[in-house]
Amino acid sequence: MHSTEEVDSPLRRQLLGGMLSAAVPALPLLTSSSASAAESPIQVGGLPVTCNLTLPVACVAKAAATGKPGSLPRGFEYSKYNGWPEVKESLMTGRIQAAYMLAPLVMDLADKRIPVKIVSLGHRSGAVIMVRTDSSYKKFADLKGKRIAIPSRFAVDFLFLRKMLAREKMSPKDIEIVEMAPPDMPAALYAKAVDGYCTGEPFGAAAQRAGYARPLAMTRDEWRNYICCVLTVREELIKENRPLVQELVNYIQAAGSWLDAGPASREKAVTIAAGRKYFNQDPNVLRFVMQNPADRVTYGDLRMIRAEFDELMQLSIEAGTIKRPIAYENYVDDSFVKAIKPVTISL
Repeated sequence: MHSTEEVDSPLRRQLLGGMLSAAVPALPLLTSSSASAAESPIQVGGLPVTCNLTLPVACVAKAAATGKPGSLPRGFEYSKYNGWPEVKESLMTGRIQAAYMLAPLVMDLADKRIPVKIVSLGHRSGAVIMVRTDSSYKKFADLKGKRIAIPSRFAVDFLFLRKMLAREKMSPKDIEIVEMAPPDMPAALYAKAVDGYCTGEPFGAAAQRAGYARPLAMTRDEWRNYICCVLTVREELIKENRPLVQELVNYIQAAGSWLDAGPASREKAVTIAAGRKYFNQDPNVLRFVMQNPADRVTYGDLRMIRAEFDELMQLSIEAGTIKRPIAYENYVDDSFVKAIKPVTISL
């Protein structure tokens, strides 16, 4: 999916925009380690991309419900990262115990005996192939011989590009593929440094809203069961606090249904995500993603379907990013989705 390394450019900035009283000397001071660490919220890593939108919605909804009957005292908070390598490193080392991750990366980590499991999807669709508005390209085959940017050869966006190539009986050799940080892509297209780019939102919508780019292909049309970002947790957390993992999955799944319930929910989500604590982005760009069209990214169907993961793995093997088949049970724990308890998103 989508790396968001720091880039100092006007377009990037547009996008991403007391002392204790001595009256109680007999009471020992509590440090963060001696205080009940078990009660502090777990940090869930994510990127400021619309494919991760269910995470801030779930975090805000959980915070609003804390203290209500049936709610666990311990919650979860969004921890913003700027790129997938940083999220991967933090999850591998145990610095964080949960995160949204690229599904193929989780497969690879599990194969390397890193104790992580996918417990929920986070979205569907959300990737686009953008070209200049004034270009002559009308269909995907018109990109033959052209320079196309992707976030990474490990990104699911690259698999989408390969899928489109195969459909036209083309190969990656028929185009020039360059790796580029998604925040750089709109400016590169504007400057004609590339002929097109394939990435996730909001980096397609930003250029489209500015008027100089248009979608040539969208996963909403070409790959309806597209999955990319998945909620991943370390196995230690599953063993140590299964109820908390279950509640996290409950809220993520509920956030997905809430987001797809109608325009009012999406508008509220834009307000939440645009804030400094979460994506810290221009709300107008996020709003464009949510409305043009309304199913540009979808969240309501977060079922874990083995055949879809198998397809993703096969595409990754063909792309050379995964070396061999990996057993579904090695990287997925679908017991939480099967045991979902409905929660109400009151925002």
